[in-house]
Amino acid sequence: MDPQIWSNLPHRLLIRILAFLPPPAFFRSRCVCKRFYSLLFSDSFLEMHLHLSPHLHWFIFFKNKDLISFNHNKNTHQNQVLEAPIEGFILDPDENTWYCVSFSLIPPSFSPSSSSEGLVCWMSDEAGPKTLILYNPMSRTAAQLPPAPRPRLYPSVGLRVGPSSIDAFLAGDDLISPFAVKNLTTESFHADGGGFFSVWGTNSPLPRLCSLESGRMVLVNGCFYCMNYSPFSVLAYEIASNTWCKIQAPMRRFLRSPSLVECRGRLVLVAAVEKSKLNVPRSVRMWGLQGCGRTWVELERMPHQLYLQFADAEAGRGFDCVGNGDFIAATIRGSEQVLLFNFHRKGWSWVSQCPFLRHSGGVASGGGLHGFAYMPRLATPAIALLES
Repeated sequence: MDPQIWSNLPHRLLIRILAFLPPPAFFRSRCVCKRFYSLLFSDSFLEMHLHLSPHLHWFIFFKNKDLISFNHNKNTHQNQVLEAPIEGFILDPDENTWYCVSFSLIPPSFSPSSSSEGLVCWMSDEAGPKTLILYNPMSRTAAQLPPAPRPRLYPSVGLRVGPSSIDAFLAGDDLISPFAVKNLTTESFHADGGGFFSVWGTNSPLPRLCSLESGRMVLVNGCFYCMNYSPFSVLAYEIASNTWCKIQAPMRRFLRSPSLVECRGRLVLVAAVEKSKLNVPRSVRMWGLQGCGRTWVELERMPHQLYLQFADAEAGRGFDCVGNGDFIAATIRGSEQVLLFNFHRKGWSWVSQCPFLRHSGGVASGGGLHGFAYMPRLATPAIALLES
């Protein structure tokens, strides 16, 4: 294309064209010329990009790490290993393409805990009052929430980010003494563009005898959901009414490695089913929560031959799932393998190995990868609420 065409385009038309570029092309465009570089960081372009850029349903993965040294040895440093800057591995499931981003601004004593609208939430590892940092890996901007007052070990974290609002939630793992943990309370934080700023307040108590082991909360239609263990059930927290309720899980006595994910605006439960004493084949199944919020319907079942391959790779170590858009990604614990399910095409496929992990020796330290739904955003205006 004739370079003169670009130089003669009106400013507003040019930024409108560039606003449709996918994130990788955006970063390449910054290197074209000084005009493009300054243009792609201008407020007018970022505002246009925020309204016109396509919604990309991607995933971001991180290496697992051991949290024991932070939780029980906060006054010593002998168990803490000096690490390189934290890296995240972004997967574009449509193109089966990986990207690597740096989280150099994040202290090594923080771990990823949630994500929403282009922001990744990092929580302090050390036992006690928790600190959360929100980070946009595209723009490399970060903002810290005020520390939560209640001491906790490793609570479940929920994050909801809108164009002009931020809501954060911490649930469970209350430290009632240096040696005892109970799942008792929920804390919430809210800030919005209307000037309302609510610093951490204690909300409704958790249901009795609940066990939140996964640390994950999934947002679907104004409710946060998390897995309850022993026996398996689902806990639901309705933000508007500030109430918790318990939902019975399907086949709860025969589930293994259950995960809650959001797909197409619906809550989906993914788990292995093992009813070895009955005439039911072992499999990995998916159930969707019905509109009534109480019953489940089976949506999909992994083909038997693929399940045999998956079970052989998993070797009883367990797996975790995360959903975004039409996709569900399953990661095997202690492995870098990722299996994708596409709801639109009703198909399963193994993801190509992330090339950026080979630099670390091919084995993810601490037991494999764990992922989050990720929607790349060059601009996240809500983060400015924490800077004001």
